Amino acid sequence: MKFIVLFLLNLSLVVTFVYLMRRPNLLTVSQTGRIWLTWLAVAIITLMDEFTSIFYVPAEAFRFIGLKAIVFIAITSILIRFMSTRFTEIAEILEHNGLIGGGVYSFSYLVLGPMISFVAVSSIMVDYILTACISAVSAVLNATSFFPHVAENPSLVVFLVLGILWAMAGLNILGIRENARFTFLIFIMAAFVMMNLIASGIVEFDSSALARLKESGGEALKPLETGSLLHDYGNFISHIAFCILAYSGIESVIQTAGFVRSWREIHKAYLFLALTVGIATPLVAGLVLCAPINFSEHEGDLVTHYATLLNGTLFGILVAGLASITLIMAVNTAFVASSELIERVAHRYGFLWLIATNRRHSLYRIHILNAIFFSIVIVITSGSQQVLADMYAIGLLASFCINMGSLLIYRYFVGTKEVIPYYTSRIGTLILWIILISCFIFLAIDKPHGTALWGGITFFVLVAGSLLAKKRAPEIVQIGQADNEMEMILFLAESSSPDVHVIFRRPREESLEDPKENEAYITFYTPRQGIPPKMAINHFRFPLLRGKLYQRILLLLKILKYELPDKNITVHFGWPMSSWLDRLAIGVMVFNLMTLPRKFPEFNFEISYFGCRPDTMKKD
Repeated sequence: MKFIVLFLLNLSLVVTFVYLMRRPNLLTVSQTGRIWLTWLAVAIITLMDEFTSIFYVPAEAFRFIGLKAIVFIAITSILIRFMSTRFTEIAEILEHNGLIGGGVYSFSYLVLGPMISFVAVSSIMVDYILTACISAVSAVLNATSFFPHVAENPSLVVFLVLGILWAMAGLNILGIRENARFTFLIFIMAAFVMMNLIASGIVEFDSSALARLKESGGEALKPLETGSLLHDYGNFISHIAFCILAYSGIESVIQTAGFVRSWREIHKAYLFLALTVGIATPLVAGLVLCAPINFSEHEGDLVTHYATLLNGTLFGILVAGLASITLIMAVNTAFVASSELIERVAHRYGFLWLIATNRRHSLYRIHILNAIFFSIVIVITSGSQQVLADMYAIGLLASFCINMGSLLIYRYFVGTKEVIPYYTSRIGTLILWIILISCFIFLAIDKPHGTALWGGITFFVLVAGSLLAKKRAPEIVQIGQADNEMEMILFLAESSSPDVHVIFRRPREESLEDPKENEAYITFYTPRQGIPPKMAINHFRFPLLRGKLYQRILLLLKILKYELPDKNITVHFGWPMSSWLDRLAIGVMVFNLMTLPRKFPEFNFEISYFGCRPDTMKKD
């Protein structure tokens, strides 16, 4: 029975991969003078990060929560796929705003400004540093599982880990095209081995394994039936937090958005991950944890030992080899994603020497620096997998929380009308953010090593970033291009008409009609998003800095009152078209605008909407 199942499975895999490899532009596309990755290439590169969790997370989760890990790893998978839709939305928003790549850093910079973006940088760099380190250590432990004398020598383990780190630095220096091709070959090998492992495990799934699965379900319900809603939620959060590492790497897809042509490639990559590791990870974890294994003796090689029980020592060696190779490729993912992140930061703040490329378009200086940083962490921790795992989850959850929080804030102020093709439920995002924040708080208390590392790196990056922002922030250039309030006053003062009109506009509204000498159009813009184009000579653009929009409007009206006392001034605001669900902030803004007539009784105020025919309607 098993032979027939495995024969048909392998035959179908051979046919599938032969078909794929004959397709042109499968992994890369050359266009506009550069090499772009396809969605499949991005998905496979980042898959190596998420896929490697199979080899260490079941043991880690079992160590903390026992058999309940079977259920909660599956629940966490659903939660992560739910979150991937939000990452797709963020990729689209970044592209809409002209920010390609950069992931959590670019999005937090767009929404929250430079200081919080530095917290995002530190969080995501903790993630990438530990991705590289824990994957390299786990690769060595799996490779040496059949050679105990090697695994028992800490100095030799550290030496092998450092060799892996520098080998991956060399691969990235060779260039992204070679990187994608090599990773695809590893993916083919991984697909064959893991599909055979899963199929064998399903065929060998017996009554005792089924009993353990039922036991897992029963144990998973007990912490959620304490009689206290608060205690139930706390137990749920703690169990999710212990399983979150099973899906590390999910954020790497959006981080590599700068390598693809549009956000739609990111969307396809996330769908691919959902249909591969999103299913394989909980399935393998369930099969392994239902097996009759002494887990305390096989924390470092749990999946490898399970493969040996299924199909013998040769298959176990094959799985161990696969584990080592894929874990090494997760180190590669950390190099790719972190280099893209550092490149965005360096480009924004003018460190062009750091982002110089070689003939193969590789950011070789960043890769060398990354290899040095990763090596330092390995030496400090002596290659301890447990210490690294404790530290890892903090940075991962911090980056998740910043991403989801930024998305909530963005939707609060902008609504869903700006990005039409793809958007998600704000209520769902809020629930997801609350769960992630709760997990972060729990792990921050439970894992002091991880909290200390994240806090230390965040403090260092914040101090260095604040100094950079004062001297090199790109907002300085955008603010310098702004118009001056007195320019607007002089323009209106020169009008021969006793009546003048001040009309407030949004940054991305359409072009103006024929300019009139007694009308001034005003746009307040965020320097982070760039100064909008000047539509006409009577269009004035003012930067929105630390103060709120209402306070800036109030200040401008006071200037008009003082400088043009002899003019009959009419102030125009557009009719608020967003629903309260889209943008709750509009209610606060309208409430503030309603107080203006009392503060400026000499002005006329209008909130207007002029209808238009359906064939002439433009986007808001």
